[in-house]
Amino acid sequence: MQRSLLSSGYGWGAVFFIFEKRNFVQTVFRILPLARMMILFWKGERLRMNKSSLRLVSFGLALMFALMPMAAIAEDQATPVVAAPAVQATTAAEAVTKLGVLKGDGQGVTESYLMKTTTRLQAAILLLRLIGKEQEALSYTGMVNFADAAKAGKASQPVLAYLKNHPEYGWGGTGTGNFEPSATVTSQQLYKVMLESLGYRSGTDFAYKDSLAFASEKGLFRAADATPFTNRDLAIALTETLQATPNGGTTTLLQGLIESKVISAENGKLLDGQRIDIHKTSDGASYLTDGKGMALYLFTKDMADLSTCQGACLTNWPVFYSEQLVIPEGMDAKDFGAVTRSDGAKQLTYQGWPLYYFLKDVKAGDVNGEGANSVWFLIKQPFYTIGLGTDAKLGNYLVDSSGVSLYYFDKDPMGKSVCEGDCLAKWPAFHADSVVIPKGLKAEDFGEITRTDGTKQTTFKGYPLYYFFQDAKRGDLKGQSVGEVWFVVNPAVFTGTTAGKTTPAPAAEKVTIEIKDYSFGPTLTVKAGTTIEFINRDEMKHNAVAEDGSFKTELLEMGQSATIKLDKPGTYDYYCDPHKSFMKGKIIVQ
Repeated sequence: MQRSLLSSGYGWGAVFFIFEKRNFVQTVFRILPLARMMILFWKGERLRMNKSSLRLVSFGLALMFALMPMAAIAEDQATPVVAAPAVQATTAAEAVTKLGVLKGDGQGVTESYLMKTTTRLQAAILLLRLIGKEQEALSYTGMVNFADAAKAGKASQPVLAYLKNHPEYGWGGTGTGNFEPSATVTSQQLYKVMLESLGYRSGTDFAYKDSLAFASEKGLFRAADATPFTNRDLAIALTETLQATPNGGTTTLLQGLIESKVISAENGKLLDGQRIDIHKTSDGASYLTDGKGMALYLFTKDMADLSTCQGACLTNWPVFYSEQLVIPEGMDAKDFGAVTRSDGAKQLTYQGWPLYYFLKDVKAGDVNGEGANSVWFLIKQPFYTIGLGTDAKLGNYLVDSSGVSLYYFDKDPMGKSVCEGDCLAKWPAFHADSVVIPKGLKAEDFGEITRTDGTKQTTFKGYPLYYFFQDAKRGDLKGQSVGEVWFVVNPAVFTGTTAGKTTPAPAAEKVTIEIKDYSFGPTLTVKAGTTIEFINRDEMKHNAVAEDGSFKTELLEMGQSATIKLDKPGTYDYYCDPHKSFMKGKIIVQ
C-alpha cells in the first residue's frame, strides 16, 4: 500500500511529460501543491483507504499530474482560433419590414399578408413611407384631389390630394382624373413610379410603354414579371430601388435617405451589401448570380481545405464576399455563411461551398466557367442533390449536397443491396428525392432501388450508394478501401462492382412505378425480364407510352394499374399521353 507513485507507469509518464514540455522551474512551482498532497497521502497521515480505492485515487492523481502542464501549455501556446466572419442574409420582405416600410395587417407581416395583391393606394403609401413623406401626406390640407378620392376612405383622402399635387412622386392617376385606389397595381405602373422616385421622368427619359425595359437597364427587374402583383413583389421592387442610384447621382437612394435621417444608418446596413439573384442558362437551368447577374461557382477541390484555390487560381477565379446579403424569396438564409481563407481574405459560402467568380465571364449571363476542367460548376438552383468532390489521388468522386463522400459496396450485385444489419449501421444508405447533378454527369445513370425494409436508396449505374459512419464532415474519406470492398465512386471510370460483373443480379419478379403528383418518379434501372407495374395515384387519368412504341398502357383511373414486361436491354423513354409536354420517365434495362 506504500508503493511509490513513481513506480507506476502513470507516474513516470506524467513526470516525463512535464519535463519534456516545460522548463524545470516552471514545473516545480506548478506541481508543488499536488506534490505535497501526494506526500501526505503516501505517508498515510491524512487518508486511510482499502487497496482498490487506493489504486483508483493513485490513477486519478497521476492523471491530474499529467494533465496540469497541458493546461499551462495551452494557456501559453494556444493557436489563435479565427472566428468565421458574420454574414447577415435577409430577404427583401424581411429587409423592408425591419426598415419599417412594411407593417402588415393586424397580424403583422405574415405569409398571408405577403401573398395579398397590392392596391395602387397601398403601393403609393408605402413609397411615401419609404422616402419619409407619409406623415406629411397624411396631414396634407390641399383641396385639389382625384375625382374618385372618396373611394379611398376619409383617412386616406389627404394622401391622394398630396399625390395629386406632388406629381414628382410618380402617382399622377390613370389619365382620366381618377386614381383607382383599390385597383391592383401592375408591375408596369409600379416600376414607372420607382423610376420617377429615382428622378427619371415618364415622357422625357422614357416612354410609359417602355417602363419595364428602362427600369431593367437601371437594375430594377426582379418583380417585373409578377402577375398579379403582391406585397412580396412590392417589397422586392422597393429594395432594388433603394439600392439604385438616382438620375445624375453618385450614391444610392438608400445612402441619400440615410444622410437625410429618413433611414437610420444601422437599419441601412440591411441593404448595404450584395444581392443574390437567380438567373437561367440558355437550356433553362437556374443558377445563382450576384446582383449584377455575374455567375457564381463552386470548386470541387474545396473539400477538406476551403483555401485550395491559390495564386494563379485566384487570379482566374476571384472570391465573392459581402457581409450583407439580400437573397431571393424562398431561399434559406442559413445556407449562406463565410470563411476566412488562409491568406486572410474573407469568402462567402453556400451550403458550405466557397463561392467564386470567373475571370472570363465579362457580362451578365456569361457562364463560361461551367464545367471547366470538370472541377468548376455553377451554383444550381435547386442545389445539387448529388455533386462532385475532388481528391489529388482519387480524382473526382460523388458526394452529397454538403460534400460528404458517397461509396459503393463491391459485394453488391446490380440493382440490389446486400448490406444489412450491422453493415447498414456503419454504411447508411443514401437517398435523394430528386436528382440534380453537375454538368458532365448523366441523369440516366442515377436511379433508385427499394430495400428489403421498404426504404429507397439512390443508385449509380444500377449500384447502391452509401455513406460511411466515420465520415463526420466534408472531405472525409475514411471509408475509402475499407476491407478492400468499399470505395468512393469516380463517375468517369466506374463500370460496376466485382459482384455485379461476375454474378448477374436476379431479375425482380415485379417492380412498381407509382404515378403521383403528375410524375413517374426517378429513372428506374432493372434487369431484362422484369415485370413493371404502373399504378396511378392521381385523380387525373394517366398512362405510359414508350417513345419507340415498345409499350403503351391504357389510361388508368385513380387506383388502377397496368403491367408491362421488358425483355430487351436498352433505355426506354416514355411519357403520359394526356400530359406529354411535361410528364416523362425513363427505364434502363440491363
